[in-house]
Amino acid sequence: MTTLLRTADELHARTRAGRRAVVMTMGALHEGHATLIRTARELSGPDGEVVVTVFVNPLQFGAGEDLDRYPRTLDADLELAELSGADVVFAPSVDEVYPGGEPQVRISAGPMGARLEGASRPGHFDGMLTVVAKLLHLTRPDLALYGQKDAQQLALIRRMVRDLNFGVEIVGVPTVREEDGLALSSRNRYLSPEQRRTALSLSRALFAGSDRHAAQEALRARAREVPATHARAEALSAIGESRAAADAHAVAKALPGAPTAVRAAARLILDDAARLTPPLELDYLALVDPSDFTEIDDDFTGEAVLAVAARVGTTRLIDNIPLVFGTPGAAS
Repeated sequence: MTTLLRTADELHARTRAGRRAVVMTMGALHEGHATLIRTARELSGPDGEVVVTVFVNPLQFGAGEDLDRYPRTLDADLELAELSGADVVFAPSVDEVYPGGEPQVRISAGPMGARLEGASRPGHFDGMLTVVAKLLHLTRPDLALYGQKDAQQLALIRRMVRDLNFGVEIVGVPTVREEDGLALSSRNRYLSPEQRRTALSLSRALFAGSDRHAAQEALRARAREVPATHARAEALSAIGESRAAADAHAVAKALPGAPTAVRAAARLILDDAARLTPPLELDYLALVDPSDFTEIDDDFTGEAVLAVAARVGTTRLIDNIPLVFGTPGAAS
């Protein structure tokens, strides 16, 4: 039976033998949250405790955003949390989290917090980090789990925990998608059937970029595997591989830089979506280094994030996909 608690004192009074894992949400729980809760249950172990926070944080909503219409579905949230393995739902009031009103001292997201989502939503990440810091103190977990769909948020939380010496392990959980590819989000419920069809262009653009990335990486790997030297080509000709070696090198050398090609493949889908009815209004498409969310160059190697944000009607949606470019230190 999942217990509903409203105050930190109630939560602190609980006894526990194992690790406490926390999943922070703003409510309106869906299968993506359920995946986070199930993962928390697995990681905390049979003697551990899983706490799900439900708190709609006013600090991370800017002017004109959907604070007032953000769905509040606590009864349904309790049911889903229990089915997913949560021990506690911690649903504090605004006064419990911010006694005395909005805090005068807040967490600053720094330079990373001013890019992409931060540029589109000024102050959002300062408010997000402030409430995450508060909830980490209020819940006192050993580990905290966050979805990779909010990739920039996850990167900033990891940075805050590292920079400010929070004694908590941060775990990222892969994005959960619906059968048609749309990333699960509490805001999907705002979409009409026509808007949803347009919104599918976000994930299709990411998958197109991923497909282009995979094709180019395969060609570059082939070129590295079979060097196009005259002597090597002669040696391979007996088994019919010289033409394949030459082709792999020719194509790999003629290709534009992989990041440029990935962006172009995704952009084609988004440009087409801008002409749909209703149209997709693109906010940004970015291919970034997850350590600081700056755009990567064509000679980049390592992990990257292809991220997109757009508006369909009045609903703003985000999505991303992780990619890995090359093998660090390998010759191109």
